[in-house]
Amino acid sequence: MLNKLVKTNELFSCDVPYLKELFAACEYPWEMLPKIGEYISELTAGEMAGFTEISAGVWVGENVKIYPTAVIEAPAIIGAGTVLRPGAFLRGNVIVGRNCVLGNSSELKNCVLLDGVQAPHYNYIGDSVLGNHAHMGAGSVCSNLKSDGKPVVVHGEREYATGLRKVGAILADGADIGCGCVLNPGTVVGKNTSVYPLTALRGVYPADCIVKGACEIVKRI
Repeated sequence: MLNKLVKTNELFSCDVPYLKELFAACEYPWEMLPKIGEYISELTAGEMAGFTEISAGVWVGENVKIYPTAVIEAPAIIGAGTVLRPGAFLRGNVIVGRNCVLGNSSELKNCVLLDGVQAPHYNYIGDSVLGNHAHMGAGSVCSNLKSDGKPVVVHGEREYATGLRKVGAILADGADIGCGCVLNPGTVVGKNTSVYPLTALRGVYPADCIVKGACEIVKRI
């Protein structure tokens, strides 16, 4: 049986200096979500070496490229080398690692991204955590609210009650989501797992697999 891992240290290797403390403090990644705003406030209360405050509450690292039509609402931290393409919309409580690509027309709110994340085309990433080099294919979205409005439960090898009304997706390091996928609230995709386009995901998917459909999962050879 393939292991359905959900703990923070099982899904991510965090080498981003300004995120290490947050990841170390949370046994499960969804525990980060209600802490993001306060964590940003604590980080930016002092000096952030290598960062510049380009507007109130918005801090960017070195060599960040922001196209004129991108919009960033505070609070936000954007790591060095990241590119915000035309129409990218950061709605606040967003922490981005280094060398990420966000936009065209992608929307992010209350989320954490590690290094090298790609969300380049028409993506929605709300109340989510994305690992190193996670990739969102064009038009894939993280659905973060159940239709009945009840708190999100992560359906893994057991039921994990998050206690949160909004939880999007948890993508481990190297997760690759195909074009047009919908990640239902509380979906967890394991390390280096790829998902075929146009797949609706729900629950926890193991590491090192190919998800060909919601009920068709094969081990990567």
